[in-house]
Amino acid sequence: MPERLRAADFIIRVMSVWALGLNHTTAPLDLRGRFAFAIDQIAPTLQSLRHSFGSGRHPDVEAAIISTCNRTEIYCAAEHLALDHTVDWLAHSGGVSPALLRSHAYTLHDDQAARHAFRVASGLDSMVLGEAQILGQMKDAVRAAETAGALGSTLNQLFQRSFAVAKEVRTATEIGAHSISMAAAAVRLAGQLFEDLQRTRVLFVGAGEMIDLAVTHFAARQPKSIVIANRTLERGEKLASRFGGEAMRLADLPARLAEFDIVVSCTASTLPLIGLGAVERALKVRRHRPMFMVDLAVPRDIEPEVKALEDIYLYTVDDLAQVVQQGQANRQAAVAQAEVIIDAGVQSFMHWLDQRGTVPLIRQLNAQTDEWRAIELARARKLLAKGESVDVVLEALSRALTQKMLHGAMAELHAGDSAAREHTAQTISRLFLRNDLRNKER
Repeated sequence: MPERLRAADFIIRVMSVWALGLNHTTAPLDLRGRFAFAIDQIAPTLQSLRHSFGSGRHPDVEAAIISTCNRTEIYCAAEHLALDHTVDWLAHSGGVSPALLRSHAYTLHDDQAARHAFRVASGLDSMVLGEAQILGQMKDAVRAAETAGALGSTLNQLFQRSFAVAKEVRTATEIGAHSISMAAAAVRLAGQLFEDLQRTRVLFVGAGEMIDLAVTHFAARQPKSIVIANRTLERGEKLASRFGGEAMRLADLPARLAEFDIVVSCTASTLPLIGLGAVERALKVRRHRPMFMVDLAVPRDIEPEVKALEDIYLYTVDDLAQVVQQGQANRQAAVAQAEVIIDAGVQSFMHWLDQRGTVPLIRQLNAQTDEWRAIELARARKLLAKGESVDVVLEALSRALTQKMLHGAMAELHAGDSAAREHTAQTISRLFLRNDLRNKER
């Protein structure tokens, strides 16, 4: 039989939600590169993060990590807020001091963390205002957290609501109507350097989502040739075949670099794939004909020293910021509409979060009343079996149940000082005398 519940057992546990992040507006590219996690690194990284909590005062922490070229963000949920611990852990993982990380990061909790997640999903916090790619990246991050067993009901609810809000924002506003993607910006810049893009040879390094988008934009300008260099030749061939291009192994890149007028790179490599020496040799072969290079990777795929070469025009994701912001004024009305939708979403989530704190108490109450009901039903059946009349048994059953339900309230009315008894009396009146109170108010 379960232990009798006491008033002291009724503890409402409220979950805290917090976020730690750095993005293109708060941190330089090279610092962001220290905290970039490839999708296959997410599971072990989450395990490391959660283990670090388990060794202290914060076990059973839910966690998810979003890592893109423009941001790295950690979302957590637990009974106790642990932002300082999260900052220390991330700083250690990136090999920097907590003070340095804090100077370039943002920390948010509860409604502000929820608001930020909703804004990110809706494209309001992106370098390209209103872009939709971040939503897919967030969904990938949630799947990775689920696979790693790190996503509990609180964070799952946060992200599912963020996806719903993002859908409503894109349906009800024109937030993405005038946006310029990073890939489109790269094509625009290349067109400023080369008079006719149809006479250029373009090399794409990598075969992921960003490169797929870039190939699509450049292919629309019908360049002379398209080549995909990828570590996995089969994946490169699959992408190249869609655009009538050629695939080559990544290992062949240094020897063939001189062939290309335009190089666009975006891989998950932790070290640069295109070094200063390789580019210098390529320029000599090209007799210093200019090369347009775009490095969309974080960390960098192309060594930063390459930018200093006279005939090289190298752009990083941060360099493209000014181009992609064009037309932002046209979307400010949509932003205002989106913020209203997000506000409503935040209020709804916080209401859900507050209610979640009473779930254990509700479960305890249901368990206790089920126990009482089972005891009295068993007693009633015994009385019926002995031949007692139905009316007598029903009377005994109803009286026993009401006495059990009122016992705790009656005991509290006689406990404590006068102030405590007055507070208890008001609470019991609200709980048990609702109809009487309504009649008095009339």
